[in-house]
Amino acid sequence: MLQQSIAIGPLGFSLHQLVLVMAFLMALLVGALLGRRHNVAVSDTLITVFFIAFIAARVVFVVRYWGAYDGIIARFDIRDGGFDLTGGIIAGLGYASWVLWRSSRQRRPLSGALLAGGLTWGLIVGSTALIEQQSRPLPNTPLVDLSGQSTNLPQLAHQTQQPIVVNLWASWCPPCIREMPVFEEAQNAEQGITFVFVNQGEDAQHIEAFMHQHDLSLDNVWLDQRNALGEATGAHAMPTTLFYSAEGKLLNTHFGELSRATLHQGLERLR
Repeated sequence: MLQQSIAIGPLGFSLHQLVLVMAFLMALLVGALLGRRHNVAVSDTLITVFFIAFIAARVVFVVRYWGAYDGIIARFDIRDGGFDLTGGIIAGLGYASWVLWRSSRQRRPLSGALLAGGLTWGLIVGSTALIEQQSRPLPNTPLVDLSGQSTNLPQLAHQTQQPIVVNLWASWCPPCIREMPVFEEAQNAEQGITFVFVNQGEDAQHIEAFMHQHDLSLDNVWLDQRNALGEATGAHAMPTTLFYSAEGKLLNTHFGELSRATLHQGLERLR
């Protein structure tokens, strides 16, 4: 549920990103209220905690998947959404603990702000996780392949008996185009995982011309001209990649462009 996405004009956001922003704003609000009571400002400290956590989350992720990046520029490119949440939390709390130890005046307002932000994030994420434990199976959305034959994801899962990676894309979407070679490479290398590329809203002739133009060779390129799969999965912005187990259970969702590193991270739970 938290990995569902929403589109606001040309911009897209996952609900998890919005929850993080909400938790941060709650921390700022509580920090401002408690800081006024104790006559001390903690907003600068909270912003610093956030940025330290953000940078640490990226650094830890890049170190974990160092060999999956082509160069330094790619490692700095955060558009792939590669962040290590645990590493970021540890670094942020580590800095906050140091401030609490050094500055007795900030202890109460800063502690209250961090607690409010943490509870906001934890309650929303925790309650959502309990709901998602009921399992979100492969949607039985009618789709067609490039030859016009009807098909669907449960049918493919029954045939292959493999984990399935489903990529929702469109030819007008620049991040979709950039990540296609990464998927092509993975599809050739991962014989135990099935990849499906579900185009949203375009016809077969246009898709075939697109594949030829970009010299792409992909299996399981399907059409969803009514964007029904996006509606069924909550993917309202593209690209979105869904990772399903061999039993058809949704294990992970990645909204936005994938790099080799973030795709490798997603595939780890399927192997």
